[in-house]
Amino acid sequence: MRIVSFIFAIFIASISIVSGQGIGSPGTIKDDGKFAASTKQLNQFFRRFNAEESPTDGNVRYYPGDTAYHSPALRKGFLQVLFDNQTSSVSNELKTEFTNSVLSPSYPQYINFHREGWLAEVQAEFIYKGKREVATLILKLQPEGLGYEWVIDEVSFPPFKNIFNKPVGDGKDFLHPLSHELGFMNLRRAFQDSDSPEAYTESSFKPDYLTLFLYEMKQNNIRYQTVTDVKFHFFQIEGWYFEVNQFNRPGFNTGWLISNLVKLNPGDKESIQKYIYDQN
Repeated sequence: MRIVSFIFAIFIASISIVSGQGIGSPGTIKDDGKFAASTKQLNQFFRRFNAEESPTDGNVRYYPGDTAYHSPALRKGFLQVLFDNQTSSVSNELKTEFTNSVLSPSYPQYINFHREGWLAEVQAEFIYKGKREVATLILKLQPEGLGYEWVIDEVSFPPFKNIFNKPVGDGKDFLHPLSHELGFMNLRRAFQDSDSPEAYTESSFKPDYLTLFLYEMKQNNIRYQTVTDVKFHFFQIEGWYFEVNQFNRPGFNTGWLISNLVKLNPGDKESIQKYIYDQN
C-alpha cells in the first residue's frame, strides 16, 4: 500500500497548472482568449464535462438546484473546448455525434469520479539491474474507509516481457500422463533440465507480472525514479471510449483534454481494455 500511496503522490505532483481555453459570457464558451482558463486539473475536467462549474470562474461550483447545474447548453459549450483541437485526429463529425449522444434529452450521460469505468495509465522510470527502464502502471480507484484510494491494478515492464515464453504445439515439453506411477520423479525435466519450467503449467497459465514486479522491488532489484507521463481511459459513457491527456503548450487549447475518441461496436470495449492492460 505504501508503494501505491507513493506513486499516487508523485502522480498528483505531476499535474501542472497551465493557461488555456477562453471562456465567454455565462452559459457560453469561446476560444478567443478573453478569459484564459485551461482545464488545469482532472477534477475540473469532470466538472466541466458535467456542467458543474461557472464558465467564467472555475471557483464557482454549481450544485443540484442551481439553474445552470447540468445545463445542456453549458455542457455543449464546455464539450467544444474539452477536445484536443490541435493535434488529435478525431473528426468533427465524430465529436458532434459524441456530443449529441452525451446530451441526449431522453438519456443524458455524465462522468463520475467515484464510479467504475475509468483508469489511470502512468509511465514511470525505474532502475533495474543498473539500467533505466520504463514501466506502465494501470491504476484504479477503490473504496477505502470513508473515502477512496488509487491502487495499482497491473504493470507492464519490458524486462519481464519474454521471461515466460510458454511453448505451444506438438513440440512442447510435457509430463507423461503416467508420471504418477513413477512418483513424479520426472519433475527433474521441469525443474532441472528445462529452461522453460512454465511449459509444464496448465494451458491457461498466465504470469502475474505485478506480483513479480513487487517482489523484485522488495528485493531492492527495482528502484523507483520518477513519473514521466499520465493519461486516463474512460468507458463511462455508454457506447463510447475516450482518452484524456494533459497538453501543456501555448494558446488556449491546453490542459486536460480528450485526445482520442472511439465509438464502440460489440467487442471493441474488451479489445481496448486488453490493449490498455497489454494483454494482446
